[in-house]
This record gives sequence, C-alpha cells and structure tokens, in this order.
Amino acid sequence: MVLHRLCGVASSAICYSCRVHGVEGEQVTEVLFYHLERQPLERVLPTLLERTLERGWRAVVQCASEERLEAIDGWLWTYREDSFLPHGTIRDGPPALQPIFLTTGEENPNGANVRFLVEGAVISDFKPYDRVVLIFNGHDAAAIELARAEWKRARAMGCEVTYWQQADNGRWERRA
Repeated sequence: MVLHRLCGVASSAICYSCRVHGVEGEQVTEVLFYHLERQPLERVLPTLLERTLERGWRAVVQCASEERLEAIDGWLWTYREDSFLPHGTIRDGPPALQPIFLTTGEENPNGANVRFLVEGAVISDFKPYDRVVLIFNGHDAAAIELARAEWKRARAMGCEVTYWQQADNGRWERRA
C-alpha cells in the first residue's frame, strides 16, 4: 500500500491529485489480524499462503517455538492430497531459494514481502514488509491480549491495520 502525502489516502496506486502535483507516495505496511474461532491454524494458514504465492510474493512464517515449526513444516507438505506448498527451513538448503521460509527468529533470508506471525510470535519492526499477517486463536485469552497489544503497536508505527473474523458461513469478513 502507498500512503499519499498530499491526500493522506492509503491505496495500491497513486491517486490523480497526488500524481498531478508530483507527490510520491510512501510505502505503508499493512498489518492484518486474523481472529481464529471456527477453523484451526492448520486450515487457515495454507489458504493464506496459497494466496500469497499466487500474487507472486514470498513469505516468512514465524513460529513461537521449534516444536510448532516442526509441526507446521510437516502439515504444509500434506494439508491437501492434490497440492503442497513449497517451503523450507534452515535445514533445507539455501533459504533464498524457498518461496516460503519457516523460522522462529526475526530473520528474512528469502527476501519475503509478507511475514506471518503465528501462535504468539512477534517481530520488533513491521516496516520491512509490505504485509504482516498476525494469526491468533480467539479461544485463548493470552493470544487475544497479545493481538490487542500488537494492534496498538502497529497503529503507533503508522501501519495500516485491518481485523478479519470468520462469519457463520465460513467467509472472512473485515471487522475493523
């Protein structure tokens, strides 16, 4: 997203007014919060990663622990019978070759545009990314509190924040 200096609007393209006045936009990081209530991470994360790859983006998935990294690594290969998501960890060869890189740290060795934070993982700075996706369990009070704190921090950093929650029909709806 681009934040227009003249009009203050955030969009993926420079508006007519800003273009006419020769004002360049500033890159603004989008931070998306996904509130899981109806589906587990194992069902939601692969779909979001597929969409990321379809857009030609690279991703880093940051896990809070090595145990969860191992579990996610396993089910990304087998989450669907007719498909898999190409990904790797530090053990799988050059990270720069991985379209999706799994880690427990803040590094970005594959030059990802999008960073996924799962199960309590946090980063110190959102700004190096076009998009940061924080996925949290809506049935876990500590996860909700962490998401609220990260929401406030992202806004304070000037990021464009959105909140997504699953409706009864299974579709994701923007709530804020």
